[in-house]
Amino acid sequence: METLGIFLGIYVAAMVIEILWSIYKKKDIYNWKDSLSNFAIILGGRLIKPLSLAWGAWLFSLVEPIRLFEIPINVFTVIITFLLSELVYYWYHRLSHEISFLWALHHTHHSSPWLNISTAGRLHWLGKFTSIIFYIPLVFIGFPPTIVIGSLAFSLFYQIFLHTQIVGKLPFLEGWLFNTPSAHRVHHASNERYVDKNYGGTLILFDRIFGTYVPEQEKAEYGVTTGFVGHNPIKVLITPIVRLFKGEKI
Repeated sequence: METLGIFLGIYVAAMVIEILWSIYKKKDIYNWKDSLSNFAIILGGRLIKPLSLAWGAWLFSLVEPIRLFEIPINVFTVIITFLLSELVYYWYHRLSHEISFLWALHHTHHSSPWLNISTAGRLHWLGKFTSIIFYIPLVFIGFPPTIVIGSLAFSLFYQIFLHTQIVGKLPFLEGWLFNTPSAHRVHHASNERYVDKNYGGTLILFDRIFGTYVPEQEKAEYGVTTGFVGHNPIKVLITPIVRLFKGEKI
């Protein structure tokens, strides 16, 4: 609970700073209806968090007894686990844009025309149950589940601060090793040249390797190409799934 309190405190503090900055700079990056929708989605996600954690623990418990190797925990294996977790995240994230069912869930995160710190928590509730499946191979190989989960948790925390317009381009960092707010603004943009680019979590390295990196150049237009869904959080969560089953474009 103490860790959760610290996490929420940092999250709220970052949001307050961003709001004050947007007022001072007269930047229209927050919409109160959209932010309330984001908060409702975040709250729902927190309420079902124990279920998603239990689901992940159960999946890992099935695989751990049959793991191929007994990989010890040391500095070297922690670094390797982190790098492999980032690779898994890259492909999970990329496939979430390329596979219709996964996109129906990930659509929620992209459907806001506003990009700010509150958008970081705008994640579909079912996504909490699908994403962990992609990490099962790491546990099967023998990487410690605690380090796999820790790597994912660190990456998700880091990504909160990518959802901002306060930070401009960072010289010597853009497009090489670490993901940046500039690179992530590209990922959230619906501009034709930006769509389906910059999938990285903490690292942008794998976008470089697999050819999906694009630097921020023209002004980003946020949201999805199929149009604005609305501010109702249930509608934000359900609409893409309904469209999927109707065979409509999501």
